[in-house]
Amino acid sequence: MENDPVLISIITVVYNDADNLLKTILSVAEQTYEHIEYIIIDGGSTDNSVKIIRENETHINQWVSEGDEGLYDAMNKGLRFAKGDYVCFLNSGDELCDPHTVEKIFSNVRGKPGIIYGDTMITDKAGKEIGGRRLRPPEYLNWKSFKRGMVVCHQSMLVRKDIAPEYNLEYRISSDVDWAIRSARLADDLHYTRMVLVKFMEGGLSRQNLRTGLKERFWILSGYYGFLPTLFRHAFFGFRLAGFYLVHRRI
Repeated sequence: MENDPVLISIITVVYNDADNLLKTILSVAEQTYEHIEYIIIDGGSTDNSVKIIRENETHINQWVSEGDEGLYDAMNKGLRFAKGDYVCFLNSGDELCDPHTVEKIFSNVRGKPGIIYGDTMITDKAGKEIGGRRLRPPEYLNWKSFKRGMVVCHQSMLVRKDIAPEYNLEYRISSDVDWAIRSARLADDLHYTRMVLVKFMEGGLSRQNLRTGLKERFWILSGYYGFLPTLFRHAFFGFRLAGFYLVHRRI
């Protein structure tokens, strides 16, 4: 990549997730790319999360443990701390695909595109691979690509720091969708790595709050692409909500 070295800020947000935090820290620590700034934002955990952070401080450039206003407030804190040319979020339980992931990304990119993106592997809590996401990254991504939904996983996007917006705290569950669209609108160039970048652990915040997350996502997309076109494209939201109720009420 031109004008090396390029510094990447990897930000991990955690709250009471000691069971999964260590594997995320080690995933960053084992990277062969040297120019990584690693930031951890802990929301004032009461389990052993802070103990794990302290035991691995040699791998962490900056960390804080304090109360916050939720996930996206914590992410905004991470953005304010970040000094890298690029930022990406690897939350507790998620992992980079292999030790050479970041090195391979920057060895194959020319210039400094606004967004560098790739694919995602879904895993269970034991780390077993489940498969790829239903929505796959397009060859040529732009902000209109998100009409279909979250075609690129939030964790598999590296956004150039000078264009990375803060998260909209009006959304509690799906602000990452809004963030991805706004980032893509600001990006002058978007580079597809054609690589699986991240192993994403199933069962995150949006999965745990499915109904609220789907509603927020619908209104976000409606705001960018229009109510009726969004309603037409995402009629399946209603079927997903119905399925959620059937499963959880055992009907």
